[in-house]
Amino acid sequence: MPYKVTLIPGDGIGPEVTKATKMVLEATGVKFYWDLSIAGDGAQDLFGTPLPDYILDSINRNKVALKGPITTPVGYGFRSVNVALRRLLDLYACLRPCKTYPGVPTPYQGVDIVIVRENTEDLYVGIEFERRSPEAAKLIALISETLGEEVKKDSGFSIKMISEIGSRRITKFAFEYAQNWGRKKVTVVHKANIMRSSDGLFLNTAREVARDYPHIEFNDIIVDTLCMQLVRYPQQFDILVLPNLYGDLISELCAGLVGGLGLAPGANIGEGIAVFEPTHGSAPKYVGQNKVNPMAMMLSGVMLLHYLGEREAAERLEEAIAQVIAEGKSITYDLRPNPNPPVGTSQVADAVIAKLEEKSNA
Repeated sequence: MPYKVTLIPGDGIGPEVTKATKMVLEATGVKFYWDLSIAGDGAQDLFGTPLPDYILDSINRNKVALKGPITTPVGYGFRSVNVALRRLLDLYACLRPCKTYPGVPTPYQGVDIVIVRENTEDLYVGIEFERRSPEAAKLIALISETLGEEVKKDSGFSIKMISEIGSRRITKFAFEYAQNWGRKKVTVVHKANIMRSSDGLFLNTAREVARDYPHIEFNDIIVDTLCMQLVRYPQQFDILVLPNLYGDLISELCAGLVGGLGLAPGANIGEGIAVFEPTHGSAPKYVGQNKVNPMAMMLSGVMLLHYLGEREAAERLEEAIAQVIAEGKSITYDLRPNPNPPVGTSQVADAVIAKLEEKSNA
């Protein structure tokens, strides 16, 4: 029986990297039935919404999705489809591995960090009040009355919301992941020295959860200290568990350590449901140029295979990708440290498939 997977090509370069990933996944020999779904700009034009209900129905039915990047307008238009999917499907855990592969042009070697980012709370919940709105005026009055502090009348507000329930389940997810994958250490990231009511709650809850996993090392670190330590000695970190905003920022930093967003896969996971997607955006300026690196999407496909229980196929695909990187002959411009000319998106897929075929014929 083929696995039924909702396939969302996305916007911009999304369809190109999705096609390349679909090809290499099928080349592993694992059978798929792809439930094609259109979201983002294309859906907005067709259905008047970037996230039609049928997509949610498809993911809820299939329980797993492979998704290309979707454009989020900056400062106008619809809110992020990515954020909406995470909230509507309660995909509370964002999993972003950052790993160095031999041949990647980076000064850091031996980095293997897993980012576990809380996905549904923090500043990303979208509780905002525009300056000079009636709601902002009420909030200003409440703050002034409660704290006796003057608030500038032209202030806008974004509310940071962190709950004990959300903190507990994401920390438990991190420890369960460590236990299942043989990881040694979980580090909780916070700014509890300043934001005691939100980050303090996150930290204290994580400490409670850690007591249930005495065999796994646990520590905590302030987020600004983490940034400094990551660029000095990233190899000291194993699993990082973070609130939503910090997780977004730190995962980008860690992607930079291992060669860039072209090698940064991701997964958004809830209870019995998961959406796999690259960390990078839709890069509309490169549309149709057969230029961008599809490996982040392919490595998201590796995560998909692991999630489906196809461990052997997942390991073969990751090994094939690693071999292509190490050889340096069929890589895109962003991984170009040598004099060989870069290849395009489709050529990377061809090279990975060739490696898979070599292994199967050996």
